Amino acid sequence: MAALAIIWLVFGSMNENFISPANLTNLTLQIAATGTIAVGVVLVLLIGEIDLSVGALSGFAAGVMAVLNVRAGLPGLVAILAAVALGVAIGVFNGLWITRTAVPSFVVTLAGLLAWQGALLAVLGGTGTVNITDPGITRLAQGFLPAWLSWVALVVVLLVVAAGSVQQRRRRVAKGLGVPNPSWALLRVAIAAGVGSVGVAVLNADRGVPYALVLLLGLIVVFDTVIRRTRLGRHIMSVGGNAEAARRAGINVNGIRVFVFAAAGGAAALGGVVAASRLFAVNQSSGAGDLLLNAIAAAVIGGTSLFGGRGSVWAAFLGALVIGSISNGMDLLGYVTSIKFLVTGAVLLLSVTVDARARERRRKAGGPA
Repeated sequence: MAALAIIWLVFGSMNENFISPANLTNLTLQIAATGTIAVGVVLVLLIGEIDLSVGALSGFAAGVMAVLNVRAGLPGLVAILAAVALGVAIGVFNGLWITRTAVPSFVVTLAGLLAWQGALLAVLGGTGTVNITDPGITRLAQGFLPAWLSWVALVVVLLVVAAGSVQQRRRRVAKGLGVPNPSWALLRVAIAAGVGSVGVAVLNADRGVPYALVLLLGLIVVFDTVIRRTRLGRHIMSVGGNAEAARRAGINVNGIRVFVFAAAGGAAALGGVVAASRLFAVNQSSGAGDLLLNAIAAAVIGGTSLFGGRGSVWAAFLGALVIGSISNGMDLLGYVTSIKFLVTGAVLLLSVTVDARARERRRKAGGPA
């Protein structure tokens, strides 16, 4: 958060348009696809694996959605669900191949990176581009919540967060475990209320809260709840911390890996749908370029460890916001693409270095790596 505040302060001082409601709304739309894909990347990193196919998979899934909607005439929602189901199926395939053959995830997903690019070309056919006009799809990245509904949604989210804190406290008391000072829980809810209120007010000053942002935050809340409050989440963190110890404790390590890759595939497909909705089209370059690298960088910059077992799903949003802010700010200042790549690479290297140094300190102190 401190790094993001510094980035916003620097770019805001250099160009006053950076912190304008219109530009911040554009920023949320720009990071929606990357952030959605990064959610899946975070899950994979939490178990100490990597998925290099999510970028290409997002493009392939978007291509399938566009073809089903435009050429086959299926309704937009049905085409979207089919694309997400395809992403989940491919993720299951990745997970099964990794667990059954013991081939490293790096190799399996690298093969997928190449294969799904070819599949996209085959699906699009000779035209190479499919334009999307169905409102059921385009509204996803072009639609905005009414002002009153965005405030209602914020209140509901805050009530859910508060209820979750109370439930967790009661559960710990029932098990005889220590509980934190209630003032800390109240402070967290107060901070969430303050940040959320400012965000909603700023976005409502322009066009409103984008549907794509609601979708991204909803996805993050769901998976964050799974990771922090369910047995499945505890098993995921255990596998990432020490797979062999998790196996000896009776955890189905292979099943966890298949689930995580399936979730990553579904998130990648949904991210591809969001990107296609924003651009009104799918073409041969969908899912290519720096999308994969930005999704991985978002997860790592947000605080997820490359070594597994440590991180938060919220890292996807925070990291995507950092990368998006750097790119957006440099665009406003007229910097060329080469400079943006250099700066983003430097930020990523710094984040990984901090993570590695922290891991080494924990190892020397005798704690878990």
